[in-house]
Amino acid sequence: MNRVITTHRIRSARIAEKLRLAVCSDLHSAPYADVTEVIRGCDAVLIPGDLVDRHRRDNSNARRFLEEVPEIVPVYYSLGNHEVKYRHAEEFIRTIRESKAVLLDDESCELRGIRLGGLSSVRKGPPDTGFLDRFEQEKGFRLLMCHHPEYYRDYVRGRDIDFTVCGHAHGGQIQIFGRGLYAPGQGLFPRLTHGLYDGGKMMVSRGMTNGAKPRVPRICNPCELIVLELEPAQRGEDKNGTGRPEAADGLV
Repeated sequence: MNRVITTHRIRSARIAEKLRLAVCSDLHSAPYADVTEVIRGCDAVLIPGDLVDRHRRDNSNARRFLEEVPEIVPVYYSLGNHEVKYRHAEEFIRTIRESKAVLLDDESCELRGIRLGGLSSVRKGPPDTGFLDRFEQEKGFRLLMCHHPEYYRDYVRGRDIDFTVCGHAHGGQIQIFGRGLYAPGQGLFPRLTHGLYDGGKMMVSRGMTNGAKPRVPRICNPCELIVLELEPAQRGEDKNGTGRPEAADGLV
């Protein structure tokens, strides 16, 4: 499987030290050996949902990831829609908790001077906005894993949260002149598919694979592993940048 490596650089006076974070969104239990060396060069791995695939009979790659990768670098995991809708959800979530990965189920933790939070997907209704209320009061640079870009649009935007990492949209599946054709939760011609939005406060991953169920091929829309490079900055010099010219503002 061909995957591109996309780098985003985030600078903030709230960041205490340089950190290099691999964002493994929407792996959907696909093979991942091609990115192991990139992961090895990072300080931690963030999984903003859908490591597992609820449509697969065999999710051994997801389980292998939880066994192998935390032995290389620390892993932090936030639940996506495939985790909460998986027919073996309770068993798989127990597997996450029993692994060396840190599950952030509407929870947060400290990661080398930053606050890292995970906003879990829900089957119906709004996510836990009470967690968001608490999270934006925490001290330090606040980085949120939030699987759904539409959750960011509807519940996170405008809060005092420094940066949010999303997935779920799969880049819009087919890209036409840089615009996606379809994304779950957004429908046809989605606005939030990949890159940076909201002045660089939110990032959407194209995802690391297609998933088991979609039969529509990706066109002009490669799978990707994202590397976040967090750097300290002088106060007043906060800046979010990208290694590729795909920053946009499609929030509605």
